[in-house]
Amino acid sequence: MFTDPSQPRLSTNNPDEDPQKQIGLEREEDPVFTQEQEHLSRTYETLVKMAASFAAKIKKLDAEVAADKEMLADELTGNFASMGEAFETYAEYATANKNIDLYNATQELNLQNLEKTRLLLEQPYFAKVSLQYKPGDAPKNLYIGNAGMSDENYKRLVVDWRSPVAETYYNQENGPTSYVANGRTIKVDLKLRRQFDIAKDTLNAYFDTTVAIQDAMLLASLSQERTSQMKAITATIQKEQNQVIRHEDVPVLLVNGIAGSGKTSVLMQRIAYLFYQQRESLRPEDVFLITPNPVFSRYIENVLPDLGESNPETMTFNEFMATIMPADRSRGRADISLESLQRIDDAVAGLVFDPNDFKDIVCEGTQLLSAGQIRQVADKFKRIPAGPHLVTLMREELHKRLSSRLKQMATTERAQNEMLQLSIQEQVRIFHETIEPQNENEARELALTYLNDRYARAFDIVERDEWLRIDRIGMRLLGKEGLLPVEWAYLKMACTGLSNPNAKYVMVDEVQDYTTAQLVILRRYFRRAHFLLLGDENQAIGNHTSTFEEIRAVFEASGESVRECRLMTSYRSSPQITDLFSGLMPHDDRMRVSSIQRDDIAPDLLECPDRETYESELARVVSQAREDIEREGRGLAAVIANDRAGARRIASLLGDEAIALIDDNATLPASGVMMMTLEFAKGLEFDHVIIPDAREEVFGDSRIDRNRLYTSISRATNRITLLAPGSITPLLKK
Repeated sequence: MFTDPSQPRLSTNNPDEDPQKQIGLEREEDPVFTQEQEHLSRTYETLVKMAASFAAKIKKLDAEVAADKEMLADELTGNFASMGEAFETYAEYATANKNIDLYNATQELNLQNLEKTRLLLEQPYFAKVSLQYKPGDAPKNLYIGNAGMSDENYKRLVVDWRSPVAETYYNQENGPTSYVANGRTIKVDLKLRRQFDIAKDTLNAYFDTTVAIQDAMLLASLSQERTSQMKAITATIQKEQNQVIRHEDVPVLLVNGIAGSGKTSVLMQRIAYLFYQQRESLRPEDVFLITPNPVFSRYIENVLPDLGESNPETMTFNEFMATIMPADRSRGRADISLESLQRIDDAVAGLVFDPNDFKDIVCEGTQLLSAGQIRQVADKFKRIPAGPHLVTLMREELHKRLSSRLKQMATTERAQNEMLQLSIQEQVRIFHETIEPQNENEARELALTYLNDRYARAFDIVERDEWLRIDRIGMRLLGKEGLLPVEWAYLKMACTGLSNPNAKYVMVDEVQDYTTAQLVILRRYFRRAHFLLLGDENQAIGNHTSTFEEIRAVFEASGESVRECRLMTSYRSSPQITDLFSGLMPHDDRMRVSSIQRDDIAPDLLECPDRETYESELARVVSQAREDIEREGRGLAAVIANDRAGARRIASLLGDEAIALIDDNATLPASGVMMMTLEFAKGLEFDHVIIPDAREEVFGDSRIDRNRLYTSISRATNRITLLAPGSITPLLKK
């Protein structure tokens, strides 16, 4: 039972007790609990009323808009009989548009407030701080939640976790502290830091602490079974994580964190923080998140919506390459050196287009512009060297010539007959009404609209510079038979200036799995964006991938300063599992690693005397994992194979007991046992991980083998089982 609200407290002093029991409170005769429950009830009641009020405002405004639209339709007839009447009509239109804009802005605000209120009704807040601004003044209590909200009298009910003042909570130290607001440092005395376990209007527990390692709420959160969806960590963000989330906006921020340090969670919270900080200017389409694989993309897809934010543009590197490369080209991982990329830049600097560098613009089986016509455009600008400037000028000219070509086609009987033979549905789609041209001029105008619709792809071909034969140019410049995907993409960028200058942020997860060439491609394409790069050098499991030193060099080469943060605390794995995978790290890094989880089941390393015993033990372990999950009614277990061939062998061994293989098109189940390759397991976590065939022949002493074993083991939170026919890899015996 708590008695002194000013002191840090635990419901028990036994660190080995279950976290849920640790935060359990003796509710009876606890005045602090009663006081906090009463405050929660009042807040919840206010939020319920506010939600109803916002919903009513939205309904009322919708009705008013509908009525006004009907009135406007009757009154705004459009009189253009004279100049004066036309001006009056335009003024009426302007007033109507202004009113519509006002309606839209008001409705958008109401909808945003309703959404925030509904979010808070699930959990009004998760923390409280008591701040003393001046000695002798009474402390000011602030309640912190996933969104900020004030009542109708502008009294703050809940402070958004991303607001400047909320940093006092994440600093995790009572006493003198500060936060920065509007460029001004505000010094305060943090008297109380309180955490809550709340569901809707019910307070389950509260907990006061000043030391992160004793964070009972964090331990309770971490003790929950894994699910198919990542959850936000807003209530349990730790000090080292907060330093990344709230880091000043810099061109490049490189985060090097051990397995289970919460890199991906920090990434998602960072995105939410940036959206809050730049809520007037930053849009989801301005932020790009590059993920390791499609399974991982689905794993994180609910995090930001649960925080009241929209997801950014999310894609894998291959999906990104698909947006800039022809559909018929490979987008594989083959790497090239930075010297080879520089060779492309040098070659393009002296490039002169050859007549064979162009190809016909063909759309819907019709040649609209020939390669010869494109060559004529190039000749028009022959004094300008090849490169982005020339291509821009050619692109503009090709747009004009394409438009002229369609205008000429619109005068033909063939085009007009095609238009008139359109179905009613197609007429309505293209013209928004059925058509019946009354004269030749109207027929031409309608035919041109039809042709612009039919050949819209042709303008895309011009805009995307698909009239250039990049392969032909590359083979001529580089003296090669064919181009690798990264060479093709880089050459296209060098020749045409292909880029996305509007992107403001690019977030790259698992950055250690990227080659230097891939990173150069991203840097050049998103040329104005700030980058957040997260990874773990010890999880580099592919050949030719970049070291963190090489990653820094890529971005420093473009004149960017690179700031680096380290995350060395494991929040995922038990101390026993953390010790197992950290033993594979360099000695100096290993000594800095810690786990805040409680002791759990010791790693199970099964050395089987023969193949038959190994196969039997593998089937038993998988069956037992399934039974454990069925008994608990929840939880995830994964059998992680090195590659697809290994997964097929395991499936064959298990026979009737075979489990589902998670690949590109699969979604993680809510619970159960599954099998996946290490490629797809990266970034995910499971209650129980099973690693078959963990012998020296599979996990030797190379850097890649060591990293693959480190990555596989570190997917586990509570339990790890490794099996081998014969001896377990010596990597785990050192």
